[in-house]
Amino acid sequence: MKFVFDFGGVVFNWKPLVLLQQVLPHRAVDEASARDCAAAIFQGFHPTSDWALFDQGGIEPEALAHRIATRTGLSPDEVRTVIEAIPPHLVPDAGTVALMDELRGQGHQIYYLSNMPAGYADELERSHHFFDWFVDGIFSARVGQIKPNADIFETAVRQFATAGVPTVFIDDVQHNIDAARPHGWQGIRFESAQQVRAALAHF
Repeated sequence: MKFVFDFGGVVFNWKPLVLLQQVLPHRAVDEASARDCAAAIFQGFHPTSDWALFDQGGIEPEALAHRIATRTGLSPDEVRTVIEAIPPHLVPDAGTVALMDELRGQGHQIYYLSNMPAGYADELERSHHFFDWFVDGIFSARVGQIKPNADIFETAVRQFATAGVPTVFIDDVQHNIDAARPHGWQGIRFESAQQVRAALAHF
C-alpha cells in the first residue's frame, strides 16, 4: 500500500491564528481579530488567491508582500514578517513522524503532496532527516500546480505510479481529500496521528 502525506497541518505544525498572534500581535489581538487577519492575508488558500500563486511558484516573496499589502491595508513590512515567520513555525508533528516510520517499517511506501512555496520547500528539505524516508514527493511550486486542482493529482498519480495500487491520502483539508478520490485514492482527513492510526485499522 502507498501512503501520501500532506505537509502543513499533518507532518508539520500549521496554526495560522497562533502564528499571527505571535508575529502581528497589534493586528491579531484575540482569536476573532486573528481570524479576520488570516482571512485577509491567506484568502482561505483558495486556488485563485495571492497565497496560492505563491504556492505555485508564480510570485516571489517581495512581490507577494506588496500585493497583499495593497489589497489588505497591511504594510509590506507586516506581510514580510508573516512570510518570513512561517518556515520556523513549521515544526514536525512527532506523532505523525512516528506514524510514517511505522508505515515504512511495515513495508509500505510513503510519499508527500504539499502546497508549498519553493523557498519553504528548500528549507524543510535541508532541516529534516525524514525526507530520506519518502519514495518521492511533490511540492506545488516545483510543478506549477496546486491542490485541490485536478492537474496536481494527475501528476502525482503518474509520478508516484499509484494507478491500480491501493493508495491512502492523508490531508487536513476535506476538499483536498474529495479531490483525490476521482484519481483512485482513498482519503483520511487528518485530526491527529492517533486518529489516523485508528482509521487505518479499517483499510
